[in-house]
Amino acid sequence: RQLLWRYQMKQSLSRRGNCWDNAPTERFFRSLKTEWVPETGYSSFPAAKQAINDYIIGYYSQIRPHQNNDGLPPNVAEEKYWNAQKTVAKNT
Repeated sequence: RQLLWRYQMKQSLSRRGNCWDNAPTERFFRSLKTEWVPETGYSSFPAAKQAINDYIIGYYSQIRPHQNNDGLPPNVAEEKYWNAQKTVAKNT
């Protein structure tokens, strides 16, 4: 709880059987499986690890547009957010 407070994060717990807290994770894995993982799977664990790492760091975070971010990739949306915060901080 102290780490959550330190990083200004809100703990999210729901009732048993309530899947809403898990929805973003489930959506991510759906995207991974349908957009990236070959139907036949990977030839080895290292190949899977490298390909999935490429998807998360290279494609999903930097290139893939996200509807929730007004069509921006997560890294671009986050940079835009922090740049806006710096502007507000400079003006106050």
